[in-house]
Amino acid sequence: MTDPRGRDHGGARLTIVGLGAAGASLAWRLVAAGVPFEVVEAPAGARERSPERTWSTWGPGGPGPFGHLVAASWPRIRVVAPDGAEVTAELGSWRYRSLSSVDLDRAVRERLDRAGVPVHERVLTGVPPAPAVDTRPVPVPVTGRTLLRQHFLGHRVRTAVPTFDVRTATLMDFRTPQPAGGVAFGYVLPTSATEALVEYTEFSADLLTAAQYRDRLGEYASRAGIGAHEVVASETGVIPMTDARFPPSPSPGVLRWGAGAGSVRPSTGYSFSTLQRQADALVAQLPGPLTLPAPHRRRHLLMDAVVLRGMADGRLGAGFFVDLFRRNPVHRVLGFLDGSTSPAQDLALMATAPRADMLRAVAALAGAPHPPR
Repeated sequence: MTDPRGRDHGGARLTIVGLGAAGASLAWRLVAAGVPFEVVEAPAGARERSPERTWSTWGPGGPGPFGHLVAASWPRIRVVAPDGAEVTAELGSWRYRSLSSVDLDRAVRERLDRAGVPVHERVLTGVPPAPAVDTRPVPVPVTGRTLLRQHFLGHRVRTAVPTFDVRTATLMDFRTPQPAGGVAFGYVLPTSATEALVEYTEFSADLLTAAQYRDRLGEYASRAGIGAHEVVASETGVIPMTDARFPPSPSPGVLRWGAGAGSVRPSTGYSFSTLQRQADALVAQLPGPLTLPAPHRRRHLLMDAVVLRGMADGRLGAGFFVDLFRRNPVHRVLGFLDGSTSPAQDLALMATAPRADMLRAVAALAGAPHPPR
């Protein structure tokens, strides 16, 4: 089969396993490239099916080819310290954006249907036959020096009276009880004066009970001034935050990719922008064999490992994150979180971090067993 660029891909049909953020991003591009492929996705309601999520991106451009699916965007962000002091930043030409996994799934499936791409809904066990890109999650490796989890409960709420500033996304509001080894914060993405996604999020080692998540989200909503409201939708999740190296692809011709291959940024849990970059790089490799593009720069992984250790030891908490935004241009901080900063920008960012606490985290990291290659 020949794609629109004149490249011959032969008769082999690639299999994409899983239609979450990674699988959907690659499938969208393969349709445009004219590459023959099929999709194997778990049925709706199956434990293996990716849960409904809200994905966020930022920057001067859109989220890869999915700009038309952006549900809302904000020209301003804010971070709130535990004492209520605010750091607010205008993004200029940048925007903080969100899109729904439900909207993305619907759009991708419609595109696949129009292109005649087979989508088989079944639970696949074992290693898929080559050639394949396997985006299913794998057990979180325990070989890292630090393992925290980003775990959260979010409610999409509707208030009785105007409550939210539709121009401002609240990235971190630390007016929540803080865990001993980690941080906790509220996250608010308003879509109108009376509607918003409101989340309670923790970076910590231990998960909470369902009742605890509800209680802490309710407590945060009260402290944030969100009065009487109706819950119209919910989302929950657990994202690993680790400096462990993920296992390699299981067999020749089968590429493991996504959260099970280290695409999630260890210090933040963000992955959507990384997946878009990797998807572009994978398609550019065709018709040759696919190799996994590095999801993150080595220096960023080193910096992430230090931050994770500092959080786990209780040295780097809410004040660390608030000061990053207070002492740096907002584009430098967001660029670092997205992995797009230069070495000079990274040095400037880390120069504003608490030096003694960072050095102690480095020393603790150096004394911990290193994850094997």
